[in-house]
Amino acid sequence: MASMNTPSSAPPTAADPFGAHLRHWRQHRRLSQLDLAHEAQVSTRHLSYVETGRAEPSREMVLRLAERLDVPLRERNALLVAAGYAPMYRQRSLDDPALAAARRAVDLVLKGHEPYPALAVDRHWNLVAHNALVPMLMAGAAPHLVEAPVNVLRLSLHPDGLAPRIANLAQWRAHLLERLQQQIAATGDATLAELHDELAAYPQPQVSHDAPAAGGELSNVVVPFQLVTPQGVLSFISTTTIFGTPVDVTLQELAVESFFPADAQTAKTLSTLAGR
Repeated sequence: MASMNTPSSAPPTAADPFGAHLRHWRQHRRLSQLDLAHEAQVSTRHLSYVETGRAEPSREMVLRLAERLDVPLRERNALLVAAGYAPMYRQRSLDDPALAAARRAVDLVLKGHEPYPALAVDRHWNLVAHNALVPMLMAGAAPHLVEAPVNVLRLSLHPDGLAPRIANLAQWRAHLLERLQQQIAATGDATLAELHDELAAYPQPQVSHDAPAAGGELSNVVVPFQLVTPQGVLSFISTTTIFGTPVDVTLQELAVESFFPADAQTAKTLSTLAGR
């Protein structure tokens, strides 16, 4: 049986022509040629010619179509290259000296969030940076799950990771899988689709903790994260921060996850652990 995340057609490769890339993204966004032509303000005939290779798009046309299709920056570079143009968006490691200011900004956000946990992840949910409180949450996980690169979703849901310590595991698992599915829909990323299938196949451990139910008014607004620790059950809500107007692939794909205490007891415990 096919996976729920297996696309109807394989994503184009670097060797494929521009038309194949365009068709892939148009179908991924569930748009007809007529719909996309209207959005991009071009004729349907010209768009058809571009998609079939009978006409070559200008650089401006490539960027216009990519914008209308909401193509991520990394894939916009692939579209440009397939059309015979140079990539427009830089792709660099966050450790690159040119991104020193961005790295300082990320570290400032993480440090400023203490005494509460916060971490930065890349597009595949691999851990990039974290503040001093995060290792406390990761404590007790199997060594192979905390070896670099650490995938925070795998660490969270793996039976040898945090899963046995998550008091509201079913609720949190459903939340993470839904978020991942939304990301796959937006990016068409095959690696994320494989990660989703891996996580969804994990057995759900039988968790038995003296933890409060994840309900009440809070659960009507956000999905809490309840973690069993030696200090008791810590309850969190989380937010995601991204760069608003990136022109660099690395920055567009970087996200900061910040965890806030969902109750007074959790806030007090975290302050004590941080020595405040």
